[in-house]
Amino acid sequence: MRNASTSGSSPQLSARRGTGEDGGVDRIWWRRPLPLEMATLGSSAAGLTTQEAERRLALHGKNLLADTSVLTAWKRIIRKLASPLVLLLLFAASVSAATDDPASTLIIAAIILCSVLLDTFQEHRAGRAAEHLKRAVALRATALRNNRPDDILAENLVPGDIVLLHAGRLVPADGRIVTSTDLFVNEAALTGEPYPVEKGAALNGEGGALFMGTSVISGEAVMLVCETGHATRIGAVANVLATFRKATAFEQGVRDFGKMILVVVSLLVLFVTVTNLVGQKPLMESFLFALALAVGLTPELLPMIVTVTLARGALRLSRQRVIVKRLSAIQDLGAIDVLCTDKTGTLTEGAIKLIRHVDIRGRECEAVQRYAWLNSSFESGIRTALEEAILAHGAVEATGWTKLDEVPFDFERKRLSVLLAHGAGKDERRWLILKGAPDAVLSHCRDALDDPDDPASAVIPLEGNIRAMAQARLAELEDAGFRTLAVAVKCMPPDRDHARLDDEAGLTLAGFTAFFDPPKEGAAKAIRKLKDLGIDVNILTGDSERVTQYICGMLDVPVRGVLMGNEVAQLDDAALRERVRNANLFCRVSPMEKNRVIQAMRDNGRTVGYLGDGVNDAPALYSADVGISVDKAVDVAREAADLILLHHDLDVIAAGVVEGRRTFGNVRKYIMMGSSSNFGNMTSMAIAALYLPFLPMQPLQILLNNVLYDLSEATVPLDTVDRSETLEPQKWDMHFLRDFMLVMGPVSSLFDIATFYLMLGVFRLGETQFQTGWFVESLATQILVIFVIRTRKNPLKSRPHPALVAAAAGILAVAIALPLTPLADWFNFAPLPPFFYAAIAGLAILYLLLAQVMKQLFYAFRPIASVPSERGHGRRS
Repeated sequence: MRNASTSGSSPQLSARRGTGEDGGVDRIWWRRPLPLEMATLGSSAAGLTTQEAERRLALHGKNLLADTSVLTAWKRIIRKLASPLVLLLLFAASVSAATDDPASTLIIAAIILCSVLLDTFQEHRAGRAAEHLKRAVALRATALRNNRPDDILAENLVPGDIVLLHAGRLVPADGRIVTSTDLFVNEAALTGEPYPVEKGAALNGEGGALFMGTSVISGEAVMLVCETGHATRIGAVANVLATFRKATAFEQGVRDFGKMILVVVSLLVLFVTVTNLVGQKPLMESFLFALALAVGLTPELLPMIVTVTLARGALRLSRQRVIVKRLSAIQDLGAIDVLCTDKTGTLTEGAIKLIRHVDIRGRECEAVQRYAWLNSSFESGIRTALEEAILAHGAVEATGWTKLDEVPFDFERKRLSVLLAHGAGKDERRWLILKGAPDAVLSHCRDALDDPDDPASAVIPLEGNIRAMAQARLAELEDAGFRTLAVAVKCMPPDRDHARLDDEAGLTLAGFTAFFDPPKEGAAKAIRKLKDLGIDVNILTGDSERVTQYICGMLDVPVRGVLMGNEVAQLDDAALRERVRNANLFCRVSPMEKNRVIQAMRDNGRTVGYLGDGVNDAPALYSADVGISVDKAVDVAREAADLILLHHDLDVIAAGVVEGRRTFGNVRKYIMMGSSSNFGNMTSMAIAALYLPFLPMQPLQILLNNVLYDLSEATVPLDTVDRSETLEPQKWDMHFLRDFMLVMGPVSSLFDIATFYLMLGVFRLGETQFQTGWFVESLATQILVIFVIRTRKNPLKSRPHPALVAAAAGILAVAIALPLTPLADWFNFAPLPPFFYAAIAGLAILYLLLAQVMKQLFYAFRPIASVPSERGHGRRS
């Protein structure tokens, strides 16, 4: 039967926001009695019906901190129309209309419409494709719908939903704990405090509440959703932070280029306007000419080229089984020069098996395996691969054992304790059974069992030779490549029903469990491939240095230096930056220590990628230039990552790096083409305007020239990239782009001046024919030089994409034919002498030959800069 409280409308729910003693329910819902809050929300322990959830979703909106929906076509068009360049064009059209020039007004409007529609269509298509890929790895939640667990997108949660949580999950909304078992939560996203906080339904105040963005470290819970989206506590913070989002390296590069172009445009427009006024040319005509020059110098299609190129990169990566969550991460991936990773599952198979369980004398010991099994079986936190291996090794008779409490694992203590009772009545005994990293356990052990399999075995002090023997046994196992855990026990008072941190002292060591995870087939080859791409592979692991060095030896990875977690903790930031320069193994590191290592590398100018899949990897994933995780990672790791691998393999990352560099290469290629050619032609026009009695090209013709040239470059995202550009990490270099523009632009201007002489001195063309001739020549040379600039090599040996060839040939044909069509009158074109085309063809060939020579000389003296990057900024807010 459907619960009456979950069906129909809920007037209480509609009215509940904005009321309360202190001015807002969002601050007091966690202080109300749970039954009252459940009734206020019109919910029950059975959850909501599907129909009611849909109604509430329509009422409250999606459970999102920001509007991540794909922009509609109309919104995109409005955004394009609001750009400064388009506004300038609209102003020019208005001026034309006011001066009784309807033809110019209509043509400028048509040019604006074509440019905006093309840009909008390409961005919309690319955005839809990217959004589809992102939704493939979107955060999900388990909610009770129709009294049954249902796996849904977290964005579809509504107030009143009942959500099931367990270790490794992100809390998807703000809510009250209905029931919980050994629940510990990391609230660093809200408080900055890295240590787990205990939560429970019986606790008062915030102790009984869970907040969006926090993560479950251990235990499980049932939560009543009270607030979603912007109404959550983190939502209020996100609304503020969204306006202060830091630019990524790629985005900052695009902005820096825009600033550079703005400076050049401003100087050129000022120069042209002043010289035309000095030459007593008509004010309005001079203004429109200067405005057209500004538009001609600006690569209007750059946003579209960037979006389409990155989206194509995302689609190509999806074929490599990589999901891109942040488009600009594709270029950042191509820029990395160091990849940090754990070894388990990446360098090793991840198929960990328990091989040995020994006492301190090295004897195989069933009791050690039994204690380890009991600890792993009764814990409520995230089961690691080691714990799964313990449980898979063989079941232990657990009859008579009852769990009373636990102290969950955390990455500072590096151990986990369970308090168990065994027996009944007078025979009941209570034991604290603990396992963890050997150094973290041994430091808390006072004694050791001489023979754990013998109930009557003596307990011997763990000191002197006995401690040295235990340490030697541990070293032998680790030198043989075994990962190890230490197991200890402690007899507790018979009335003890809860466990405390201070109980983890005076322990009795039982022995060690030893696991083996063989190196992954193909890992050594993948590491060599990354090295060939200019990328160092550094290992950050919680495992021991002995085991890690053993695996590195099997994979033929040279060890430059080892830095331990306890050393990282003792170093200040400056000292750590120096130490990370000479180390590539970082062992026994905690999450915060991993994060500090990543930050130190970035402060040294390295561009860092980080591969991780656990709760402990989340800080480093967020801090790296590119965070990489896998589809089976815990929620908190997947949410922190920029890229999600559907196949956990370094080979996939190598392919992604190449794709990132190819993507960046095409964006830079477009900028180099447009800036150098446009700068040359626009400079020529500015110079010509000083000496000619008429404008070298009418404003409308300049705009048409610019639109046709942009159309010829619209297929650049499809183009191939020279292999040489994918062999090294690349970065934005404004000085390189500026110098290329200043070198190649004058080459174009030189031939423009030769064309002026040809038209005036040889063919003696009048004003209209002069403007038509230069329109054809400038567009032809701009289009043809694309094939010189697009490659560092001989253009005849670097094959362009057929679509680029087709687009260039088509636009060139339009430029040549346009003066001969009925549209010529619209643009004030006139037919040209037949021999003029032959002369232009000869000049174009000479221009392309000189451009090739100058390009080779430029690259010889001014190579493209590659990473390490010089920045040390955070990549995301």
